[in-house]
Amino acid sequence: MALLNPGDRFPRLYVHTVDGADLDLPDSLAGSFAVVLFYRGSWCPYCNAQLRAFERAQDKFTEAGIRVIALSVDDEPTTKALAVKLDLGFPLGHSADAREVAELTGAFVNPDPVYLQSTGFVLDPEGKIVVSVYSSGAIGRLVPDDVIGLVRYLKEHSA
Repeated sequence: MALLNPGDRFPRLYVHTVDGADLDLPDSLAGSFAVVLFYRGSWCPYCNAQLRAFERAQDKFTEAGIRVIALSVDDEPTTKALAVKLDLGFPLGHSADAREVAELTGAFVNPDPVYLQSTGFVLDPEGKIVVSVYSSGAIGRLVPDDVIGLVRYLKEHSA
């Protein structure tokens, strides 16, 4: 299990979403900057706060051309309930295999109960890592304003 670093291509990861879509990352995000969030579960107050913050910033993300997707080990009914409770408009993946995701991405896994620790990636339009943020516990995660500022900076300085 190796950590993903800037410049690495995000590995192929299939995500089943609560709206019935199956996304093939990073290809499903191609052409846009993107944020991929792994959250601990619907029970985690820090994760709920992060997901709400990303939802509140959706207009800014849309304006900046940034797509967001989040994923956890929670089952489909639990994830659907969270999407409704938090009124999330971005794709929310469910039923992730924590060990498989960890093997692909380097995310930390809590052993018992098994879940992914908070992990965040900012991807460029070609699916390469711009930033990876790994947490081994409840804190240490991407913040919407930081992501938006970074992407705006990269777009302004890419020419």
